[in-house]
Amino acid sequence: MAMKTQFLWALPRAFVLPAAFVLSVASALPQANAQTAAATATSQQAATPAITLDEALHRAQAVDHSYVSALADKGTADAQKTIARADLLPNVDYHNQALYTSPQKPYAAANTKAGTTSANPVFIANNTVREYVSQGIVTETVGLGRVTELRRASAEASAAKARLEIARRGLVATVVGDFYTLLAAEQKARVSNEALAEANRFSRLTGQLEAGGEVAHADTIKARLQQQQREREQQDAQLAAESARLDLGVLLFADPTTPYTVAADLEHPSALPARAEIEANAKSSSPDVRAAFASLRAADLGVTSSRAAYLPDLALAYNYGIDSDHFTITDSEGIRNLGYSAQATLDIPVWDWFATHAKVKESELQRDLAKADLTIAQRRVIAQFQQFYNEADVASRQITSLQRSVDDAKEALRLTTLRYSNGEGAILEVVDAQNTLVGAQTAQADGVVRYYTALANLQTLTGTLP
Repeated sequence: MAMKTQFLWALPRAFVLPAAFVLSVASALPQANAQTAAATATSQQAATPAITLDEALHRAQAVDHSYVSALADKGTADAQKTIARADLLPNVDYHNQALYTSPQKPYAAANTKAGTTSANPVFIANNTVREYVSQGIVTETVGLGRVTELRRASAEASAAKARLEIARRGLVATVVGDFYTLLAAEQKARVSNEALAEANRFSRLTGQLEAGGEVAHADTIKARLQQQQREREQQDAQLAAESARLDLGVLLFADPTTPYTVAADLEHPSALPARAEIEANAKSSSPDVRAAFASLRAADLGVTSSRAAYLPDLALAYNYGIDSDHFTITDSEGIRNLGYSAQATLDIPVWDWFATHAKVKESELQRDLAKADLTIAQRRVIAQFQQFYNEADVASRQITSLQRSVDDAKEALRLTTLRYSNGEGAILEVVDAQNTLVGAQTAQADGVVRYYTALANLQTLTGTLP
């Protein structure tokens, strides 16, 4: 028993550390923990990409279905244009053929032995028993319809290019809206965090004043209710920010839950350009108007192409090579087998049971529809310009006013809280000042984002946004 007691006492003495070492380790632990936390935060921040608006637009173009579909339509229209050009140009083929036809068998002839066959083929349409063809063939068909079809395909390619630009700008508008919606949601989340911190501080203040007998218990309850309301608002703001982050993440990443941040300078908004400059750009570079003009031109050419069916087409063909019963340039008798032939065909349309007439009427109706689309596109551009510019102008003029409101609300809250601390004000005045500050900060976030969104819409309309 004694030995056991002695061992237990000896064991701690064997592991006793110097006091200086213990103090140094204890003092180093908080610093090490702080450095570890800072390193962890730095690594997480480095791993989280900061997405600018330009990068968001480029990312969205790679995955958006409407934009990819418009890109495919443009590629198809370019291919159709190439095909129409090829139909208008001469075609060259190298034709090779070997034919064998059963020969005629003589039934009775004085100068023909029994069982022998004739050198003539049994089919009248064939030339010899054995025939070899190796020729280069050049063909060309000349007609107004083919020329017009090429021009129409070119117009369709221009229209497809303009529609691709429309899809791109539509995608830009969507990304810009989601981008600044996320910025606004994050700003509102920061405002809710600050409001919650202020509510917590004021709740502690009322508790201290109540403990000193300076305010009634009702003030503490009111402050606590305000604190609980701010907690709920903070939770809702965080949820709204996360939802906005997911909406934008769908356009940017294969996994919408990928962590990322958005980078934008909302503190120094750029100035609104002059109205005349933006209006001129909107009218000259509107893809909707360009697409409508190209569609109208294609419809006009479609009418011409339909009417071209009333006119004849001239087909030309030129053959050069071998068409002989021996596959050789010179036969055994020294006769040269190389030769050529030329052919011209003119097909004159006479009667088609009004099919061409129906096609002309159909193309004329399509042209009338294209004219109406062009008129609507021009009107829509004018209306959109007026709407977007007025929105940006009003939002620009309100930014300074909103900042002054925030500054005044902060000062009012400070003074009201000070008066309440000195027993000169009521708690309802403090609560009202807190609500006023939160409303002013929220309105400021909405106002800045409203201006940037309207400015981005203007840039999208004029084509100056990437």
